[in-house]
Amino acid sequence: MPNSFLIKVSGGLAPGDPQTEEFLSKVKLGGGVRGNLSIMQPRNAAFHRKFFALLNLAYEYWEPPETDTKWGKPVKNFENFRKNLTVLAGYGQMVFNIDGTFKMQADSISFGNMDQPTFDALYQNMISVILKNVSALSEWGEEKINDVVNKVLEFA
Repeated sequence: MPNSFLIKVSGGLAPGDPQTEEFLSKVKLGGGVRGNLSIMQPRNAAFHRKFFALLNLAYEYWEPPETDTKWGKPVKNFENFRKNLTVLAGYGQMVFNIDGTFKMQADSISFGNMDQPTFDALYQNMISVILKNVSALSEWGEEKINDVVNKVLEFA
């Protein structure tokens, strides 16, 4: 697994995210794991919840255009919405499709793939992207969006 996330606990190291936990569950007793490790500042789980509260707010207010294609009507999809906003916020990479075309693919925001300072910057950029691309929120401004997100978190 290229980007495992381990947390130091009193008995040694423990998986820090579901992907690492799943990976380590496949290692047999007495087996080993090899990789390049680096120390990183742990991510703030409360801020991660705030990020998703922001995304949920934007998704609730976002209305995609009505359209029909030869494959039918596209559906509104939260995961695709999140990935699109992540790319628009500047966190993605260009990848090739099998047919030779290319597209932007969102960077992973998992705890093991993005450190806290990068995640903080993504959150700030995400607010700008939402204000620009979710017309129902375009007049709100950063302060009002943060106030609403914080109120949503109080009730969660």
